[in-house]
Amino acid sequence: MIKYFVYIIYSKSYDSYYRGYSTQPEKRLNQHNENKGRFTKNKGPWVLVFLQSFSTKREALIRERKIKKYSKSQNIQLIASTKNELI
Repeated sequence: MIKYFVYIIYSKSYDSYYRGYSTQPEKRLNQHNENKGRFTKNKGPWVLVFLQSFSTKREALIRERKIKKYSKSQNIQLIASTKNELI
């Protein structure tokens, strides 16, 4: 069964967060660090700081849409929360 993930990556050099969706978050992180993403290009290195899994693509895309509207402080709160599977 395929899992769907919503992730947040962070660039310390730009003090910037990027939120996205993927079925292969580690591979996607590598793509961001290889400058293959439009927004993340030349802003790395990127570090995975949040990962949440979903059983359906629809759930993951709804969640991604929601967190893309979050402010920086809301991102920080989410990363520190129990919803973060990296903790």
